[in-house]
Amino acid sequence: MPVERKQGHCALCIARCGCTYVTQDGRLVGLEPDPTHPTGQALCAKGRAAPELVYHPDRLLHPMRRTRPKGDPDPGWRRISWEEALAETASALRRIADRHGPRAIAFSRASGSCTSTNDAGPWIARLMRGIGASNMMNNVDICGWGRGFATTYTFGVGSLATGAGGAMPEIERAGCLILWGYNPSHSRLTHATATVAALKRGMKLIVIDPRHVGLANKADLWIRPRPGSDGALALGIANVMIARGWFDLDFVRRWSNGPLLVREDTGRLLRLSDIEPGADPALLVALDEAGAVLPYDPRNGAYARDGLPALDAAPILAGIACRTAFARYAALCAEWTPARVAETCWVPAAQVEQAARMIWEARPTAYYAWSGHEQHTNTTQTARAISLIHLLTGCFDAPGGNVLLPGANLAAAPPVKGAPDASPALGMADRPLGIARWGFVSPEEIYRGVLEGKPYRVAGLVSFGGNMLVSHADPRRGRDALAAFEFSVHADLFMNPSAAFADIVLPAATPFEAEALKAGFDVSEAAQARVQLRQAAVAPVGESRSDMQIAFDLAVALGLGEQFWQGDQQAAWREQLAPSGLTLEALRDAPGGLDVPLTTRYRKYEQSGFATPTRKAQIHCEAFLDHGQASLPAFEEPLMGPAARPDLAADFPLVLTSAKHTLFCESQHRNLPSLRRQAREPELDLHPEAAKARGIAAGDWVEIATPLGRVCARAALNASLDPRVAVGQHGWWQGCEALGLAGEDPFAEGGTNLNLVLGGDLVDPISGTQPLKSWLCEVRRVASPA
Repeated sequence: MPVERKQGHCALCIARCGCTYVTQDGRLVGLEPDPTHPTGQALCAKGRAAPELVYHPDRLLHPMRRTRPKGDPDPGWRRISWEEALAETASALRRIADRHGPRAIAFSRASGSCTSTNDAGPWIARLMRGIGASNMMNNVDICGWGRGFATTYTFGVGSLATGAGGAMPEIERAGCLILWGYNPSHSRLTHATATVAALKRGMKLIVIDPRHVGLANKADLWIRPRPGSDGALALGIANVMIARGWFDLDFVRRWSNGPLLVREDTGRLLRLSDIEPGADPALLVALDEAGAVLPYDPRNGAYARDGLPALDAAPILAGIACRTAFARYAALCAEWTPARVAETCWVPAAQVEQAARMIWEARPTAYYAWSGHEQHTNTTQTARAISLIHLLTGCFDAPGGNVLLPGANLAAAPPVKGAPDASPALGMADRPLGIARWGFVSPEEIYRGVLEGKPYRVAGLVSFGGNMLVSHADPRRGRDALAAFEFSVHADLFMNPSAAFADIVLPAATPFEAEALKAGFDVSEAAQARVQLRQAAVAPVGESRSDMQIAFDLAVALGLGEQFWQGDQQAAWREQLAPSGLTLEALRDAPGGLDVPLTTRYRKYEQSGFATPTRKAQIHCEAFLDHGQASLPAFEEPLMGPAARPDLAADFPLVLTSAKHTLFCESQHRNLPSLRRQAREPELDLHPEAAKARGIAAGDWVEIATPLGRVCARAALNASLDPRVAVGQHGWWQGCEALGLAGEDPFAEGGTNLNLVLGGDLVDPISGTQPLKSWLCEVRRVASPA
């Protein structure tokens, strides 16, 4: 049979690389880059392994029902029809809603950064709203919170896009790019290729990463901070920028809340009514350059008269001592001298000034950060501290900075009619500034609702992909919680440790077997202009269905058909496309996608200000004070680090962090022979000096011991690491039968599930983020894994 090629894109991760499907005799046989697509310059090994994924013998092919109790070694899976599976799921969810209320049903979906669930994300959320539920667990707490949500407290929108809005670095026009805890060679190939192209034209590159990997070998400056100390490094860089005058004075004066006065006694913004009884209490106060009171109205973002406000002032007004927000921030930064940063972060002091100089002198400066700065107990304030460096440059939404890109004009889905009012998300009472504000929950909050009924009972779970028992800390508590659900349904490609606790398992299709509409590919204006109806390369194997179709089918079974176009995905897409002027027929005739005309408009804040309470980019964040948090991004040590826990230093002297493996999407794909052949076992990177001191050679099995237990990995020696740091790999559980490699018990002491020895009780107080990348450990040579 002849070989056929069809344009599409690979949806295995957030990069969404444009590609060409290669098929023969109705089977997918390969993927190739599609350089005509704005994200199609290259494909990673995971994308190239797509045929192995599609036709893997362990794929789930049919709906199945559990016939034995949860916890039984044999679940007694029995094949059932889709009609049975949907009817039983709908009946169970109605029963739970009647007994406990709709809020007792939690939803979960795998992170869109490393799966294709973004294809169905809005529709899964619509299903959740349709039944009146309010808790969505999709890993935002550990992947996306810092870059995309915490930074909204600075700019009113994420300074970094996560796939749900926010700015993107305009790499093609940047003079300097900072990659902070982000290795796009492993996480977003489209950014890696764009960076290499920009370096060829002379762009400067700063890479901040505990490991010398990816683009670090092309960087003008590589900084190697202690894991979890990023916030101190950011304050130190900002200190040098402020002290040297290397910041955009005009932007900070005009467009930040830096000139506003803050009371020294309460730490709150001074109001005009504080010093002039009877004045409008909404008005805030700055000083003009002559030292006169200059009222500011946050309702319209305007000062009471022309002239620039003073940026560095410390007056006493009506007996109230004040300082400008900028002066308070400058004082905080001044505490972080290069010498103190060097001591705290384990980096050379000279690099702090070198970074500050490069960020300023090579402007325009853009940056992107990833989970390297996010999975710590100080994530929120760290992300804020980094965002304030970008504020100082004045490059937000400016050419060559982090830009809010336009997108195709697609219609938002109409509100769900007649849906019950949803309760606040779990965690809202404890952490109202965190992920619950956006309707997301952490696994621990779900576990508490299931096991303890706090703050209310959670009894049902609807899960689209994901493997929380391997992806998050404290998996044994997670196992207890999944076993305690009255009912759970899980859709996935393969059976995994989390899916194994479901009552009903549904076979999900890969993105190569399903259509999906993608409007905008995120990374540039050209990418945003592309609208593509990704067509199926091949027919679904078995009875598998796309996540979107499963959501629509379940909605119909629950009596929500009217809100889901009676299960017709194409009708939903047609409604979405209507404002754009594009049609499904036109998109099908152009499988590589069509471009809509877009023009990026810069500095949009000049028209309407920032979407913050002060209408300015926020150095001082008053909302944090309202909930007992610091209004400035002060650095707090990781709660399980050498400074916070000196009592553990003798027994656990190494800082344990982790990194994403380039061959696998988090906890997936280790069952694919072409990938697993290159990485048969988990590894722990150690500096040669650290290994030698422990009698460890490259390739030895080692035990990673923490205060919570021990797991094992093969030792790999890496001279670029700090000798006090060890770098593990999470996500190991799958076997690979083709290579004779058995699967691992993710709950076994001495096994290979790194997150087994990390705790879930120490978290960021604002977001609930677990410290998956900053823990304490010791490493010992062992003969073999337990």
